[in-house]
Amino acid sequence: MGCWILNESLSIILALSWLGVNLYLFIDTFCWYEEEESFLYTRVMLGSALAWARASAVCLNFNCMLILLPISRNLISFVRGTSTCCQGLWSRQLDKNLKFHKLVAYGIAVNATIHVVAHLFNLERYHWSQSPDAEGLPAALSKLGSTPNESYLNPIRTFSTNITTELLTTIAGVTGLVLSLALILIMTSSTEFIRQISYELFWYTHHVFIIFFISLAVHGAGGIVRGQTPESLSEHNTTFCRDHYGEWEAAAQCPVPQFSGKEPSAWKWVLGPVVLYACERIIRFWRFQQEVVITKVVSHPSGVLELHMKKRNFKMAPGQYVYLQCPSISALEWHPFTLTSAPEEDFFSVHIRAVGDWTGAFFKAYGAEGQARKEPCRLPRLAVDGPFGAALTDVFHYQVGMCIAAGIGVTPFAALLKSIWYQCREPQTKLKLSKVYFYWICRDAKAFEWFADLLLSLETQMSERGKAHFLSYHIYLTGWDENQAIHIALHWDENTDVITGLKQKTFYGRPNWNNEFRQIAYNHPSSSIGVFFCGPKDLSKTLQKMCRLYSSADPRGVQFYYNKESF
Repeated sequence: MGCWILNESLSIILALSWLGVNLYLFIDTFCWYEEEESFLYTRVMLGSALAWARASAVCLNFNCMLILLPISRNLISFVRGTSTCCQGLWSRQLDKNLKFHKLVAYGIAVNATIHVVAHLFNLERYHWSQSPDAEGLPAALSKLGSTPNESYLNPIRTFSTNITTELLTTIAGVTGLVLSLALILIMTSSTEFIRQISYELFWYTHHVFIIFFISLAVHGAGGIVRGQTPESLSEHNTTFCRDHYGEWEAAAQCPVPQFSGKEPSAWKWVLGPVVLYACERIIRFWRFQQEVVITKVVSHPSGVLELHMKKRNFKMAPGQYVYLQCPSISALEWHPFTLTSAPEEDFFSVHIRAVGDWTGAFFKAYGAEGQARKEPCRLPRLAVDGPFGAALTDVFHYQVGMCIAAGIGVTPFAALLKSIWYQCREPQTKLKLSKVYFYWICRDAKAFEWFADLLLSLETQMSERGKAHFLSYHIYLTGWDENQAIHIALHWDENTDVITGLKQKTFYGRPNWNNEFRQIAYNHPSSSIGVFFCGPKDLSKTLQKMCRLYSSADPRGVQFYYNKESF
């Protein structure tokens, strides 16, 4: 438990801070509307539902202010690159931007539900106050506004007015309905089930957020929630007059109260983040216009396509990723891919596997499905946005790195291993990173072919320079057929592995993570070990558990810090 707190302490503090601010805003606003004198008559009609509606509205505004910041990837990349404090624990928080985005979205959903339900009660109370059966102060307040020089408190002017009609004929009602529908569409299309079936549906539906923010900005313009004006409060003694509502016109101290709608405030909360996000989109559009030259296209086994590209003033770091857009496939969709080239190379590259509609169309567009190979200059136009920082960029801040990949998740580590190789060639380069353990788990033997060349080159170069100890790699094959098994058995005694051609033999099956973590902890006592993973969620949970299990309760002992690639 202590090791888990050590690894996740900052995440816990930030999450509790977010929750604390939400609770403070809710309670403070709730108490204000329950006690504020200008809303005394409004409370007479609506009861506590007024405070519930307004408190949830303030929390909605707060969370809508935050929701765009975690997806402003240029802002996050800027903060990561310019601030020296954004390393270690702080850097991992930036890597969890999508988790925070989802957390804030849940906050919006909860407060939106409270807000809608409270206002449905309010509408029903407003409507009831206009009924012939209504009596007392609520009935008297509902009649205000029927004579000249009076302002109304009850927006429903007659009992014959239908609540549904009120919803569809007022600014607050129409925008509230649009906001609710937009939020439902965004939330439902963001589920993992929908994203796996159709990423495009998720992508397009998520852009309903533009309609959501426009509706949010004008939602309060109708002034449905009304309170007594300051001028009226100075003349109208509510403490006395609430009990003498039948004598208002006769009593000097009880002139007819005047009411006005509350000014909309949501736009004040979201204006700053919206402007920042608009700048984000402008930067993306500017990058979209920049020319990208495709210098090489290579088709690898297992449906993997390698693209080499060049772009003016493009600078990267190991582990970063870019967003790609092919206008001939889709004019709006951008998809993230990790860079597999090293910063020392004069090009940047990505490896793309066909696993969906967009990547399948990408393969066809770039002649990777048995078609005649196209010249790079005749390939469809490609736009690149980035690069952006990711968890792996922090690997050089640790003494020991443990890099774990599953399937195509190996792509971020290609750039890292290449960069390490280049840096080891320079004798003046001093690295804090002294040891790298690399694990690759893959189902298909053919998938090893495109990456094995890089490992073979690293193995050879490290041995020649006396740094064979620097990199330990463990390759696991989890799927094979009978013919492959026979072939492997016949060549088992050879000096190099039959599948990869490396001196290190391939393991068959899955790693025993307990043994691996126990051995690494034994090899590196009192060390900070960065664990970097790219792959499926189930394995991610297992690795997180191992990091907690094998981290020492003493901060001076061995500590495993878990980092997951997510974009």
